[in-house]
Amino acid sequence: MNASAKPLILGTRGSALALAQSNMVRDVLLAVYPGLLIELKIITTTGDARTAMPLHEPTAEGAGLFTKQLEEALLSGEIDLAVHSLKDLPVETPAGLILAAILPRAPVDDLLISRHAGGLEKLPAGAVVGTSSPRRALLLQRRRPDLKLVPIRGNVPTRLSKVASSGDYDATLLAAAGMRRLGHDLSTGVLEVDGLPLSFETLGWMLPAPGQGAIAVETRLGDRSVELLRSLHHDVTARCVDAERLVLKHLGGGCHLALGALATEAHGSISLQAVFIPTPDGLTLSAEASASTSAEAARLVADQLLADQLSSQASR
Repeated sequence: MNASAKPLILGTRGSALALAQSNMVRDVLLAVYPGLLIELKIITTTGDARTAMPLHEPTAEGAGLFTKQLEEALLSGEIDLAVHSLKDLPVETPAGLILAAILPRAPVDDLLISRHAGGLEKLPAGAVVGTSSPRRALLLQRRRPDLKLVPIRGNVPTRLSKVASSGDYDATLLAAAGMRRLGHDLSTGVLEVDGLPLSFETLGWMLPAPGQGAIAVETRLGDRSVELLRSLHHDVTARCVDAERLVLKHLGGGCHLALGALATEAHGSISLQAVFIPTPDGLTLSAEASASTSAEAARLVADQLLADQLSSQASR
């Protein structure tokens, strides 16, 4: 690679996690193309600038809350690559852009991080748990209806600090992938935040958000970076997250939907399971299917969820 060539401008949000993920992408590219010039450019998204905006409400402005400005910068030529947490991306990619690389997936689990030892079972009655994810809130509430689930905003360090120090929250829910990428040791069951100990529990029963744990790199169709990014792309991860995101698309929603989905691939078959809570006071619907393609598995699961939703509505 010609080191004197025009540098690639890699766009990223400015949070600690976004920068960690962008540095991962840069380092992998440099390992494959040692002479490549890459510059990071921080882009402030609506979600970063408007910290009071609720993340859990299905507003039109909320679509692409952490991605829209990065995509606009791509289309204008301000940046050449954009690094995203895939679960933040709307299921429709804007015309002229392409998800050129999906990196190998990290662990998909959610963690309950608490000021109280003993995990979910030992949270005191009426404990306040901060989460802005309807999926996490409703699934947790099905297990512990006595808990008080309230919205929480801020990046990962801010949320941890709110639990450790503010006294307003007993616990919060965070993705294990993000915690690992920020360098947290998840082998001991205890974190130290602001000099205070927090315990955590892996919620293996909680299906993740579609695409959780995966990093996507977006660029312009036909750009030189499309070919460069082939070295980062992981086909199995891409097929699995595609199935999960297609279920979300079939259900007609975005990140405000209480939908958990997880796909795995083995022996040429995609196995997909999903859980869906259409309304806060509604039934918990679940479905699973296996098929030879992501699209087929997603359609089978979505059709089953939609049929069960109609049936539950008719029986009321």
